[in-house]
Amino acid sequence: MNQSLFKAEIDLEDAGTRLDIFVTNLIPNISRSRVQQLIRDKQSVLVNDIVSKTSYKLKYADKLAIQIPDAEPLDLPAENIPLEICYEDDNMLVVNKPAGMLTHPTSKERTDTLVNALLYYCEGKLSGINGIMRPGILHRLDRDTSGLLMIAKNDYAHKFLAEQLKYKIATRQYLTAVLGNIKDDTGTIDAPIDRHPVHRHKMAVIEKGRHSVTHWRVLERFNRFTYVEATLETGRTHQIRVHMSHIHHPVAGDPLYGGDNINIKLSGQALQAYKLSFYKPNPELPLNISDENLEKTDKIVIEIEPDQEIQKLMRILGQRS
Repeated sequence: MNQSLFKAEIDLEDAGTRLDIFVTNLIPNISRSRVQQLIRDKQSVLVNDIVSKTSYKLKYADKLAIQIPDAEPLDLPAENIPLEICYEDDNMLVVNKPAGMLTHPTSKERTDTLVNALLYYCEGKLSGINGIMRPGILHRLDRDTSGLLMIAKNDYAHKFLAEQLKYKIATRQYLTAVLGNIKDDTGTIDAPIDRHPVHRHKMAVIEKGRHSVTHWRVLERFNRFTYVEATLETGRTHQIRVHMSHIHHPVAGDPLYGGDNINIKLSGQALQAYKLSFYKPNPELPLNISDENLEKTDKIVIEIEPDQEIQKLMRILGQRS
C-alpha cells in the first residue's frame, strides 16, 4: 500500500491560517490531533520543503506536501459482534451503528467498538488512511447516536468517498426530536464550532472555531417538542447537538447540551443518521470527483426507518398531544 500524498499551494484567502488547521481542512476526515502528530514527525508535512511548527502561519504562495504514512500493524482484537449491513460491495460497506456503541477505540476503550466488529467482518481488509485506531472509518457517530456509516475497504474507496464528503456530493441526513417548538418550518445554522474553552469534553459555538453549517426542516410539531430532519453541510464533532442547543432547542435526551429535562426515559439522545447518499467507488475511474466521472458510476441512496428510541418518543409525544 502506497503512502497518500497531498499537495497544495496557499492562495490569498488561506494566507495567515495555522498550518495544522489548514491541513485538517484540506484532508477530509482526519483529526486535528493526528495532523499535529504528523507535523511533529518532521517528515510528513513540509512547507516549501522545510519542516514547520503546527502553529506556523501560512503565507501566500507557500507550497505544502503532506504524506499520510502507511497504517501500522493494528493491535486491536477482531470481535464477532453482529453488524447490520445496509449496503456492501468490493470497496465499501454501509452499516447501521446501534446507539451505545463507540465508532472507534480510544486509549481507554479498545474493545466492543464498531472497528472491532469491522476487523472481524472484513477480515482486516480496511483502508489505512485514517490511522491504526480508525481503519476504514470515513466519518463517525457519537456513542449514543445510531445510524448509517460509510466504511472504506481500501484506500481508493476512502479517498473517493472522502472527496464526496468534502465537496458536499455525499449527503448525510438525520432525524431528531428537539425541545421546544421551533418557530420556522426550515432554517440554516451557520455557526463555528470548536472545543469548549472550559469543559474540554464538550464542543461549543466559538467565534474562531471551525466553519460549521447545519440545515433543518420541521417534520412534525408537538406541544413541547419538534420533530426535525437535519442535513449536515459540514461534519464537526457533536455538530447537530451543539447547533440545536445554540438556537435554544437542544436534542431530546441529551444531558451534555441541555436536552435531558423531558420526563421521558430514553437510552440516549433522540438523534439518528437515517439517510445517506453517495456515488459508488469504482477503482477503474480516476480519483478526480468530476461530473464526468460520477456519471460513470452508480448513485446509492440508503434510508432506514426511525430507530426504536425515536419511535418510542414519537409514540409517547403523539399520545400526550
